[in-house]
Parts: sequence; C-alpha cells; structure tokens
Amino acid sequence: MERLKPMLGETQDFAKVISSFCDDCRLRNMSEKTIEGYKSCILTFLGFISKKRVRLGGVDYYVLKDFLGYLKFERKIKHKTVKDYFSALSSFFDYLVFEGKANANIILPFRKRYLRQYKEDYDDPERKLLTVEEMSRLVNSIIDPRDKAIVVLLAKTGVRRGELLKMDVDDIGWEDYSIALKPTPKRSNRTVFFDEECAILLRRWLRIREKLNPKTKALFISYNNLKRLSRNGVWTAVVKYAKRLGFHNSGSPKLEDHFGPHCFRHWFTTWLLRNGMPREYVKELRGDKRGEAIDIYYHIDRQELRRAYLAYIPKLGI
Repeated sequence: MERLKPMLGETQDFAKVISSFCDDCRLRNMSEKTIEGYKSCILTFLGFISKKRVRLGGVDYYVLKDFLGYLKFERKIKHKTVKDYFSALSSFFDYLVFEGKANANIILPFRKRYLRQYKEDYDDPERKLLTVEEMSRLVNSIIDPRDKAIVVLLAKTGVRRGELLKMDVDDIGWEDYSIALKPTPKRSNRTVFFDEECAILLRRWLRIREKLNPKTKALFISYNNLKRLSRNGVWTAVVKYAKRLGFHNSGSPKLEDHFGPHCFRHWFTTWLLRNGMPREYVKELRGDKRGEAIDIYYHIDRQELRRAYLAYIPKLGI
C-alpha cells in the first residue's frame, strides 16, 4: 500500500523534507543534539532503502524488518540504539502525516511488535546495580570534593546527568534540603531532596568552589576553565572511580558490566522500592511524566514526600 505521495520518492526531495522536518523539531522545542541524532538516523535509513531500490513511498513492514535486521545483525548495534533509530523514524513519519505527505505512521505498529521492552521497576533490569555496600565503597574511595559531591548527589536524588549539569548554586534550598531543577520535557515534579550525608559534601564542595571564584552560577564547574561542567566531565568523574573498583569494564559488550551516570538513577529507584517506599512516592521523586489524566489531579504533600524520602533513602556511611 502506498502511504506516501510519489513526490517523496525523488532523491532531490529528501534534503528539502529533512530540512523542513528539522525546522519542525525546533518549533517543538527539541534540542539541537536530538535533532542531529534524528537526522543521522533518518539519513541512514534513506541510504538503506536507496541501496534496496525502494522508494520512500514503498516502505512497508518487510522493508522495516530488513532494516531492523541490518541494524541488529550486520551493524551489531545495541538494542537501545536500535530503539533510538526507530524513535527517529517514527517522529519523521509522524511529521509526514501531519504535513499531509503520508496517510499513516507505519512505524508505530512496527515498534509495538518488535521493539517493545518490558521494564522492571522503571529501569532496564540489565543495567549495572550496585549494592548499598558497594555504593558506599565507591563514594568513600573518592578524594576529590567535587567528584564526591557529584557521585553522592546522583545517588541520593536519582537525577539525570543533564539535570545535574543545569543545576545552579541558587537552586539549592538549604531550609529543607531540596533542589529546584530546571524544567525539562521528561520531568513532571521538579523538586528533589537530599539528606545530611549529601549536604556535608555539597557544603565542602561549595567552599572550594568559592575559592576558585568562577564567573558562572553553575553548581559544578570544570577545573580547567572554571565553566559549567560538560557531559563528558560528569562521565569521567564517575567512570574513573568505578573502573578502579572493578564496577566498570569498558571492554565488555554487556550492559551489566558498565557503570555510568545513569546507573545512579537505577540504584536510587531500586533501593527506594526495596526499602519499602510506595511506588507513587518513587515516581514523584523520579519526576516521571504522568501517564494518565487522573495523575494530573493526584498530588503528594511536599513535607510528607520529604519525610518519606529521608526514611527510605540508603545511608552510605560518609
């Protein structure tokens, strides 16, 4: 069945359509990094169907299955990256439908059948999970005050790396040990809490940061240029210590042998649940997007949430 108009089958039209798609993504407030990632995935797909002599209007489930096989077995791409490819394609086809250039988004039912991944306790069960004792060893092996504060803040709040990087000094609420996160499309609740262990390390880092006298308000800065710390800076601050203790094996193809910044979110979630925190409280602390209409009207009292957090968050013996 032809789902796209014939005009999209011509190579010279691809560049125009992709350019318009990227402009549409910007109007939807997507980051340039996301847009570039989508563009790269789409170009790979267009190159694939071009070699198969398939026009964009002739893409069907058989073509998508061939492309899935190509990514998994020829290029040996990890499952998460494969999902990213089809997420980009779904967004692209959705744009074509909106613009009247396609009748249906063929990617949606395909993803549901072939790329659905059931999660356990919100996170990939294969992701590296440290015990509380192992996390304590990791934290207490770090001498650098900045890196130690980063690791403990990730563990104690479960924030994403990007959320940590956007934190400013003024975002910290010392009255109730809270941090106001910057708004992001992925997060509903923007308040996270920390405990006394984390507070000790944050104060220690802030004293050192004040002596460095950076011109930025960023909570975490690079020692090299005194500017806001980069994504790679956070990665290095975590992985070099995890490697030293044998928690991270960069040469292994297995996800469970790698320990990076997102593993703290998995640790945070898992140990709150295992310690008995109600799931709705965990969801609120994680800032998960509300999936049902009734969730919009369901609110947890801030002080009640804070008390529960302090009761259930693991102590690391700092």
